[in-house]
Amino acid sequence: MTTYIFGYGSLMNSASRQLTGQTSAAIPAVVSGFKRYWGKIDSSYTLSPLVVNKGDGQVNGVILKIEDSELEGFDIRERGYHRVLIPASQIDCDHSIGESDHVWVYIKDDPEPPCELSPIVQTYVDTVLAGCLEISEQFAKQFIESTIGWHFPLVNDRHAPKYGNLAGVRSEHHQQIDGLLVDVKA
Repeated sequence: MTTYIFGYGSLMNSASRQLTGQTSAAIPAVVSGFKRYWGKIDSSYTLSPLVVNKGDGQVNGVILKIEDSELEGFDIRERGYHRVLIPASQIDCDHSIGESDHVWVYIKDDPEPPCELSPIVQTYVDTVLAGCLEISEQFAKQFIESTIGWHFPLVNDRHAPKYGNLAGVRSEHHQQIDGLLVDVKA
């Protein structure tokens, strides 16, 4: 049995996930039976990160091979979420996932929408999209199109980052990310 995590937000960014623990290289994947939202987790969060929950949809992200001993660190990082198994039949990727393998995803049932007190922050968006761009620009576009809630409050905090796991974002990413988001910010 092999253990994996399906990352659909900041865990797609190799530098950000290395702040928490060691994983394999990212394997691009699409998981069916889930929807991705911008949403509040709980009062300990001062920003609204991405959440997924079960639903009629598809979410692109990355499959990360992980040692069982590393799971506790990721559970702490993903506080407020709970970890559930994804059946191999719901995963589409160029990697063989066995029926006995465990692929975990962190979900949040009934997320609340972002608000002025807990907005979407640009440095989190930058971290996620820089991770998507590690795969391809098309992968980043797929992420944007399959994420619900871009109309909620977004704060540009690039001058004073509020996101604690900001990593892997270079200044040259900003123009490319802003170009990708031009339609959702309109």
